[in-house]
Amino acid sequence: MIQKRIVALVTLVMLIVSGLAVPAAAQAAGELTVIGKLAVAEKNIYGAAQTGSLVDRVTKVEQDLYGQEAYDAVLPRVEQIYTYIFEANEHTPSLLIKLNAVEWTLTQRISDSAIMTRIEKLEETMNGLPGTGSLDARLDALLNLAYTDGNFEVVPAILAKDTLVKIKTLSKLNSKQSRVGDSVALGIAEDVFIGGVLVLPKGAIGTGKITEVRQAKNFGRDAKLEISFDNVRAVDGSSVNTFLGDKAKAETKSMAKAAGASVAGMVILGPVGIIGGAFISGKDAEIPIGSQMYIQTKDDVEVYGIRVK
Repeated sequence: MIQKRIVALVTLVMLIVSGLAVPAAAQAAGELTVIGKLAVAEKNIYGAAQTGSLVDRVTKVEQDLYGQEAYDAVLPRVEQIYTYIFEANEHTPSLLIKLNAVEWTLTQRISDSAIMTRIEKLEETMNGLPGTGSLDARLDALLNLAYTDGNFEVVPAILAKDTLVKIKTLSKLNSKQSRVGDSVALGIAEDVFIGGVLVLPKGAIGTGKITEVRQAKNFGRDAKLEISFDNVRAVDGSSVNTFLGDKAKAETKSMAKAAGASVAGMVILGPVGIIGGAFISGKDAEIPIGSQMYIQTKDDVEVYGIRVK
């Protein structure tokens, strides 16, 4: 019976298939309508898309971002907002990569809260109270706290195929309650650097989904969960495709053995959060919050990272 249970555990873990979903902020600009781009911008700034007329919504975003509204046609104004927040290069960092640089430098991680909330919390941490004025000016003030003259280096980097990424689960998953199609929230558990350039920061999020749920049955058939781990978010806000391949499984198994887990490799039998994977509890498959494991990148991908000195 014990041997059967160990086999079931190994089968359960090895059947977890890859993924972390693409964050809305990282969708390619060409795939979004004008209203879609505005909604993505609002969601990242405030935490949710806003209501009202298109013109009023654009004006509010401009006033909050820059401290003044533009008087061009609506289309170029939305394009400018989207570009300003999300599109980075070596010479012109986006608002998002500037905020990520500040937050990581000051706290050694980034958060998944709305931009406005993140800036307020950083101001409270550094100055004791939230600032006033445009988000652009307030972020510049934080940059001056984090870097000499407020300057940091944005560097293009190639994130190679099969790069290992350590993640942790941010939601509880089990075969009794989870359903096929349910979103799975994940977070990067350790920074990933390429030659001194930060590309995947600790705290950045990703999303997977439940692809199969099998309930425990009579006659000894244990439950099963299958999960895809599709994408993680890079420091520039772009989406990086990932999966649970053989290299990631081997690294997770090594991590489990080092932590003193069972022979099954990726089984949690100790304190929750030390090691990741899955375990059987009364024949129900369960992956607790904070479970850690490795996934790997699907392809070579170019991202903009932050030079760390």
